[in-house]
Amino acid sequence: MTAMSTRAKLGVVVASAVLLGTVAAGYAATAAQAPRTPPPPAGGEQVVTLAPGPRLLAITDRHVSTVAATDPAGPRTVAGLECLRVYAAAGTGVCLKPETAWSYQVVVLDATLRETRAVSVPGLPNRARVSASGRMVSWTTFVGGDSYTSSGFSTRTGILDTRTGTTVASLEEFAITRDGRGYRNADVNYWGVTFTADDNRFYATMATGGERYLVRGDLAARTVETLKENVECPSLSPDGTRLAFKEAVDADPAKGWRLSVLDLSSMRVTATAEVRSVDDQAAWLDNGKLAYTLRRDDGQPDVWSVPADGSGTPTLVIPGAESPSPLT
Repeated sequence: MTAMSTRAKLGVVVASAVLLGTVAAGYAATAAQAPRTPPPPAGGEQVVTLAPGPRLLAITDRHVSTVAATDPAGPRTVAGLECLRVYAAAGTGVCLKPETAWSYQVVVLDATLRETRAVSVPGLPNRARVSASGRMVSWTTFVGGDSYTSSGFSTRTGILDTRTGTTVASLEEFAITRDGRGYRNADVNYWGVTFTADDNRFYATMATGGERYLVRGDLAARTVETLKENVECPSLSPDGTRLAFKEAVDADPAKGWRLSVLDLSSMRVTATAEVRSVDDQAAWLDNGKLAYTLRRDDGQPDVWSVPADGSGTPTLVIPGAESPSPLT
């Protein structure tokens, strides 16, 4: 990795802190808003299921919804369950939902949207993932008050094993190997977990010293190791060979992010045809296509899709929705 001057590192720290504070403030405003569309009335709630099938899961006006994968712009089924982030796999869902006006929970759902477990979490909902088997659940929130952040905001990322109940409240507890050597720093924080098929290893983003790294983690060993710089919000492909991620333009998050794909065998990066800034953890619709959220000028979200190999053009998939995942 290239050396970086003290002045340059300070610039990155300041820029990242300002950006993180701006993004967190935006999440706070969104979280505080009342839903634009009221939930279905009691007794008339539409039936939403997380069972595997040819459907896409998403958030519509802060409520869990599904659409047919073959006609995602068509009729939409909306449940009464309110979530700010949602994801599902193998009939298990995770919902980051309001607990009170200013507090939130990670709620694990079964295929019928029945709550099976709930964990109160600090901060504002940001990312959520479920492993392909449905066993492991992860979340990231924005939190305030950490003394090392000039913006007053950082992130907190946790993992729950739904089979054993084992909970990692924060990945900051894990031992770190950076560039082949042990590393510790009070400013370390993580976001954007994605699980491998064995439900033990995972990938995530780690930030420290003004830099952002792709890390590979081992839950059983409680360790992480750095693999590559400037990789944020990784998402592992169904075949386990590639990671979709957002790559800061010129390694500067203040300039926005390019949705890209990392080949894990060659470590080669391919930029997708999406040239707009994507501040999201993309989801793989299959081994060839990615889904992600973009916001219009008025702040309203839409789900878009683009091929993962750099070809094609972006396509609007679900208008007026966010937090997409295929129901596999």
